Amino acid sequence: MRVNYYSRPGCSLCEEGLLTLKLLQSDFPFEIDVINIEENEALHEKYMLMIPVVEKNGAIIQYGNLDYVTLYEAFQP
Repeated sequence: MRVNYYSRPGCSLCEEGLLTLKLLQSDFPFEIDVINIEENEALHEKYMLMIPVVEKNGAIIQYGNLDYVTLYEAFQP
């Protein structure tokens, strides 16, 4: 399984969120595709006020201040 992680450089909330996602990898096998929204104008416009954004199977699971419990529940089969 692959998860899209929308963020941008210099975003401390994004760095914390990525660490939370990496912790989740110890419970669920998945790959993280880190996408820099500043490299795509449409993504920047769409997500600039929401980052970080976690997207799984085309659906946004959580954005902003990510928490482990919410992500864990979203990854349950």
